[in-house]
Amino acid sequence: MDFINSMKTKASKMNKKLVLPEGTEPRTIKAARIIIDEKIAANVTLLGKVTEIQKIAEENGIPLNGLELINPKADSNHALFANKYYELRKHKGMTEDQAKDEIVDNLRWAAMMVNLGYSDAMVAGAENTTGDVLRAGLSIIGTLPGIKIASSCFVISCPDPKWGYDGKFIFSDCAVVPDPNAEQLADIALSAASSCREFLGVEPVVALLSFSTKGSAKHDDVTKVQSAAEILKSKNADFIFDGELQADAAIVPSVTDSKAKGSPVRGKVNTLVFPDLGAGNISYKLVQRIGGVEAFGPFLQGFNKPISDLSRGASVDDIVTTCAVTLSRVK
Repeated sequence: MDFINSMKTKASKMNKKLVLPEGTEPRTIKAARIIIDEKIAANVTLLGKVTEIQKIAEENGIPLNGLELINPKADSNHALFANKYYELRKHKGMTEDQAKDEIVDNLRWAAMMVNLGYSDAMVAGAENTTGDVLRAGLSIIGTLPGIKIASSCFVISCPDPKWGYDGKFIFSDCAVVPDPNAEQLADIALSAASSCREFLGVEPVVALLSFSTKGSAKHDDVTKVQSAAEILKSKNADFIFDGELQADAAIVPSVTDSKAKGSPVRGKVNTLVFPDLGAGNISYKLVQRIGGVEAFGPFLQGFNKPISDLSRGASVDDIVTTCAVTLSRVK
């Protein structure tokens, strides 16, 4: 079974609830219809002015039966959500009046639905920027215990099954953190390892990548990766990892033997952690376009509850896939 169908099947079996805050966006409404019809989620909530959602759905010939429509500005949960938001943000100087005004923003409202269990997962980004989605998620849902930074990953599927795990890798971070420090890089590795378990269904074997292998070059960027590996050791990370490694030393056993003899990841790497966003983003695009591999994502990771960001150019199928993947992460 391919990655997309496996995620849809997993999500369908979990029977969870999804909120889509961009409820007046035509692609989002079409995706919501498909998600309900294919039983990928048990419940889908669209946020926005109800009459506007209904108008856009009618114009596009999309039935709304089985979908929940909520206008945050007119919902009976306003006081409850505002109070919770105030409690979460008062240490930042937020007043109760500010909380009442700000919580009706669709992204914040969706995040609060997830926080309070009214929904299990949230997907947005067809209209909003990544920054907006991240801010709503970080301020209301927060990160997992022990993780201080949210990041992203891609699932890379190669035509040749000899690479990674049955041809699949986790690439991280390729979309969120421009220049992580050593502690942040360690957090990205921890989150990527969790993504490997969730998406590939196997134990992670992580390589922290660099332009240097085991001290072959001296540079602050190399030291950062070395320090990240030491932090993972100090945290007793529950997966196999090694670094710093060049890409060939990480994934080609003969090169591993030459450059990093005795490495515990030899011939087993399924998760690649890049030293910065430039390296990660360039790498996934190159292997996608030149190597003929499939790249699924980006999927956000490190959040306390499932949340995902979309490209603003996402197709309806992209939205459905991202929703299925996000729902599959619900605990």
